[in-house]
Amino acid sequence: MLSAEQNDRITRTGPGTPLGKGVRRYWVPTMLVADLPEPGGDPVRVTLFNEDFVIFRTGDGTLAMLDEYCRHRGASLSLGRVEECGIRCIYHGWKFAADGTVLETPNVPDPSFRTRFRARAYPVREAGGLAWAYLGSEGTEPLLPHWPWFDLPSTNILATRHFIACNFVQILEGLVDSSHLGILHSNALGVSSDTELTYAQKVGPMQFDKAPRIDVQPVEYGFRYAAIRHTGELDTARITSFVAPFTVVNPNGDVVTIVVPSRDDQSIFFHVFWDTGRPLGEEPMRSEHLRFIGLDPGSLDRIGVREPGDPRAPDSRNGYYQDRDAMRRGDSFSGLPGLIAEDVVVSVASRPIRDRSTEMLSISDLAVAQLYRTLQAVAQAGDAGTPPPGVNIEPCSQGARGFDIPDLSGVNWREIS
Repeated sequence: MLSAEQNDRITRTGPGTPLGKGVRRYWVPTMLVADLPEPGGDPVRVTLFNEDFVIFRTGDGTLAMLDEYCRHRGASLSLGRVEECGIRCIYHGWKFAADGTVLETPNVPDPSFRTRFRARAYPVREAGGLAWAYLGSEGTEPLLPHWPWFDLPSTNILATRHFIACNFVQILEGLVDSSHLGILHSNALGVSSDTELTYAQKVGPMQFDKAPRIDVQPVEYGFRYAAIRHTGELDTARITSFVAPFTVVNPNGDVVTIVVPSRDDQSIFFHVFWDTGRPLGEEPMRSEHLRFIGLDPGSLDRIGVREPGDPRAPDSRNGYYQDRDAMRRGDSFSGLPGLIAEDVVVSVASRPIRDRSTEMLSISDLAVAQLYRTLQAVAQAGDAGTPPPGVNIEPCSQGARGFDIPDLSGVNWREIS
């Protein structure tokens, strides 16, 4: 269990907080490349770590990200006019370039006034279907980590984004908790053998051992853990990597999930799937894959998580969309419509920021406990002003990958990189 103070240290990411200072030292996905504005298109508002920003592409095609609020009197630049080489505030016409340079202040007669200050601009990159930003201090920017799917054509990548109304840590807890899979998701896993989907076939065997043995290995970029299950006559293992501060490399080996704090009580959830040989990002494979997992637009709209603050989002007023009749009939263990809905509901229903001072962790929660320690290390680095865990290394070159071992006999999973 964690004290209230310890819990705050791993859940609060606002400016000046220990964890907030630490997570700003990493590259952060902000949105899907597919959702970025066209040159000269409407600016897009995004909230990260309890701060508001505006992303736009100037008329000449330059991608930019600035603090949302104008340096003059705080009007929102999400209302701004995107022009050929910058964005103009509609309140008094101040115009800012993509790098924050003040280009015009038409209501100020002194032409030198605009040279005395800048808007805060942030480095942004497009890679692997995601738009990444760096929110740390100038001069501390590390290299953008190179993930395996960065080298694939867009047709082989499937990236999604949705929003969950709770703190990011309780979502990450579920992603590093292998013991819930055969229980909460028992319905989906039970039918997974009836589909051609590679993802489904890989997760199906988890239904046969609901109490896997968890073995955790701390590493420079965060930690890895093995979920060891007895299947038939063999022990099998599924290896998950957690890359600080919010990336989980799934044991399927072709899935990464990234949970980014928007506010302390709201998170942005990215999934990236890839396939080196098949056009996963094209139809009909794209829709079939998304439907199985529950990430298709219809499923996300039904539980109100495609946009932040959707009034349809699961909460106590709508009963979290749980079908109690289906549970009583034996048609559904959880009463919830699909994998993603199940994960969303158990995260949200434990309160916007979960109190961990009374929890009773068990032997099945070793990876969850290691997650807490890793986030504490990020917060400690934020306090000290030092580079946080793994920020200056290439995770994949250090073994940050997911994989499964179908027969663990004579194999030490910790020695596999």
